[in-house]
Amino acid sequence: MTRTAVLICPGRGTYNKPELGYLHRHHAQRMDLFHSFDALRAEAGQQAVTALDGADRFTVSTYSRGDVASALIYAASLADAQAMADYIEVVAVTGNSMGWYSALAAGGALSPQDGFRVVNTMGKLMQDHLIGGQLVYPFIGDDWVNDPARKEELLAEVARINAQDGHTLGLSIDLGGMLVLAGDEAGLAAFEASQPGQQDRFPMRLANHAAFHTALQAPVAAEGRARLGADLFGQPERPLIDGRGKIWWPAATDTQALWNYTLGHQVTEPYDFTRAVQTAAREFAPDLFIVAGPGATLGGAVAQSLVLADWRGLANKPAFQARQDAQPFLIAMGRDDQRALATG
Repeated sequence: MTRTAVLICPGRGTYNKPELGYLHRHHAQRMDLFHSFDALRAEAGQQAVTALDGADRFTVSTYSRGDVASALIYAASLADAQAMADYIEVVAVTGNSMGWYSALAAGGALSPQDGFRVVNTMGKLMQDHLIGGQLVYPFIGDDWVNDPARKEELLAEVARINAQDGHTLGLSIDLGGMLVLAGDEAGLAAFEASQPGQQDRFPMRLANHAAFHTALQAPVAAEGRARLGADLFGQPERPLIDGRGKIWWPAATDTQALWNYTLGHQVTEPYDFTRAVQTAAREFAPDLFIVAGPGATLGGAVAQSLVLADWRGLANKPAFQARQDAQPFLIAMGRDDQRALATG
């Protein structure tokens, strides 16, 4: 029986120590694809994706770099998209942050190699410039019940800090029940000083992350547009949902506008992953939400996004867990206990 699914591609921070070897473990039969990526890396004087994935040791200093992490995450996500079982019909594709580049390839708007060119170029530019940083902070509690007043309060504090001389801070990603904030050191430090610690983790700085999705990235966006032409982009084969919740439809997409969004707004303006997931749920009503690997951390943000929308009566975390336990509908391919539900 065919089951419909929305495919969701993860962003930075998802290839960690447990993921070392992901390509070799799950996709040994796709080495030709990975070697084509290796060839593009060699042209740029970069270490091969297959060598990075096949290394004996994981170090944060190496694998958190934008010019390393982006390439590995893209390769894993695209390979997972190709590994989907025949009985699963992907009705739409979206992604979080860098995952938008993977979504473009998984959805057919970029070839696998051109998608790699985009992600590898942007990852290297982000690392070379490394402007600003990011942190994560929750606005909901452990029960996942929506708290719009708390969210508004936090965003007001962000605006207050940003208005101070010598401080830059803004919303980077609306990520389920989390706010990913980005700015310069003064702005990030001021927010950290103004908020209480949560869950022994937050506010949490993200290693080797620049101030993604803010105006600070304008130089990166400009250089990306100069290096990556609009001719790389074609009509998507599946609907694509971007970081505003906009749907790009097959045979009806302005490819110049898609290029402009990808290397413009997507780089310098906030990314609303929550809206992207909610649009996917409301417009496509899939049987499944499938999060490609590597990693499985994005699953929580997907679940929270559905709860925040009260999708199909999911009002809180216990309601989500009860539905998920009865019949899993959120599948993370990076989890060994769920992977077979997507690959057959």
